Amino acid sequence: MHQSFVQIVVDRVKSQYITEKLFYEEYLQVEPETWQGWKIGEVTLSAENNQKIKNLFSDYEWMLIQKLIRQAALFPEKRNYVVSEYKRLKSLIAQKWLQTDEAKIELITQKSHSIRDKNPKNPSSRFEIRVSLEYGIWGMDDILIFHLPAVIQQQIESSPVDLLDWVNENLTESYLETNQED
Repeated sequence: MHQSFVQIVVDRVKSQYITEKLFYEEYLQVEPETWQGWKIGEVTLSAENNQKIKNLFSDYEWMLIQKLIRQAALFPEKRNYVVSEYKRLKSLIAQKWLQTDEAKIELITQKSHSIRDKNPKNPSSRFEIRVSLEYGIWGMDDILIFHLPAVIQQQIESSPVDLLDWVNENLTESYLETNQED
């Protein structure tokens, strides 16, 4: 069960921070041994660092992860493709939401972030697509966040179709191709 969770976390870390090292050194501020120990289940992170990991995900994504971890515990064969299944389900859910006309979609260029600013390789190499359902109650929106390479943003901006059409036609394929499982 822990390994399925770790695989999803590492995929998110790579999509947001480009390298695990940048994430654990700058954001979690832990030693490489601590990070590696956590990944193999031998080390427990502090409550603060566990919260930082949880904050990588929206509440809705966190709920989806819990469901997938449970499935992976019940069906061990699912452990082999938990990250791709997570991405596939997120894409499918986002597309379902968008079909309802209740969802909001946003393209967000990468925010200036002190950790990213320290990485010269990555001034603006990522962007986000956010799909959300808003309920009119503060803090209760359901949000799915898709971190994608900047090259895809360029494709979207140069595409003759609008963002919604692009998402319906290309999100799943483009998202599944990013940070493929090893």
